[in-house]
Amino acid sequence: MTERAKAIDESELRVRGVDALNKALGPTEALRFLALFHREPTDYVEVSKKLYENQSVEDIFKRTKEHWRG
Repeated sequence: MTERAKAIDESELRVRGVDALNKALGPTEALRFLALFHREPTDYVEVSKKLYENQSVEDIFKRTKEHWRG
C-alpha cells in the first residue's frame, strides 16, 4: 500500500494539512487562509465545482474508493 493510500486518523490529517499549508503559503498566509473559514460563509457548492472541474463522476468515485476507510 502506498503512503497516499494509507488511512490516517483526523489528528494526523490536521497536522499534515497545516504542514502543507505552511510549506505552500508560509505561516502568515496559512493562518490567514484558515481564518477565512471562520470569518465569512463559504459556498461549498462553488468550492466543489472548482475542485472537481473537468473530472468525470467515474474518476471521482474511483479515487474515493481508493481512499475509503470503511
